[in-house]
Amino acid sequence: MTAQSMTDAIRSPKRAGRPALVSYITAGYPTLDGFAAQLQAVCDVSDVVEVGIPFSDPMADGPTIQLSSQKALENGVSVKWVLDLLEKTERSAPVLLFGYLNPLLAFGFEALAKRCAEVGVSGFIIPDLPFEESDEFRAAIEPHGLGLVQLVTPVTPIERAATLAHASGGFLYAVTRTGITGSGTLPDSLAGYLAALREASPVPVCAGFGIRTAETVQVIEPHADGVVVGSALIEVLGRGDDPQVFLNGLMETS
Repeated sequence: MTAQSMTDAIRSPKRAGRPALVSYITAGYPTLDGFAAQLQAVCDVSDVVEVGIPFSDPMADGPTIQLSSQKALENGVSVKWVLDLLEKTERSAPVLLFGYLNPLLAFGFEALAKRCAEVGVSGFIIPDLPFEESDEFRAAIEPHGLGLVQLVTPVTPIERAATLAHASGGFLYAVTRTGITGSGTLPDSLAGYLAALREASPVPVCAGFGIRTAETVQVIEPHADGVVVGSALIEVLGRGDDPQVFLNGLMETS
């Protein structure tokens, strides 16, 4: 798997006539033993899956994902545990790692890139790695075909957004609003914001933060190539409900 596999999956989603579905799950949550089956189930109904590496201070994440990360750390999840599990797990969708810089730096960029290529990871999202400081990381992963997904927000100037889009591997992550994951409503300016990003971006644009209902997906559908679902899915998993039922319902046509 490579960054291109993410692009291809988003541009040719499993559900014809619908935006691609990018699903986020925290590695090792709610249990270690059940995570491999959970990952396979989510992959089966998603176009791309983000596997979250738990971190003690996840600055971009709201309370739901923070709590899942805390539980996963208590369960003993590490970068090595995630990569070893991915090596043993068959998946029907490209997987990327969502993580913060410190655990990846501790693992070592070169070692991480090599190991991720071996286990079929397609790329990374690292919210606390600024673009201007990412040269070393990108130099380690790009020879393996892996991508670093860039994030933009409604307050990112369009010139900078275009720069980030051209540097982004796989897709461009369009944060729908300022703030943290899992709360708030979509702004009235969303359509224009997403349209400008799609015009500027050579890779697909996927919108995330606040995606909880089929109605929200329908609002975003005309303006983005995909939607990213995180906190709402973590809540489903925390309750022990079926993630496929939730995700299929989210993507239902009206």
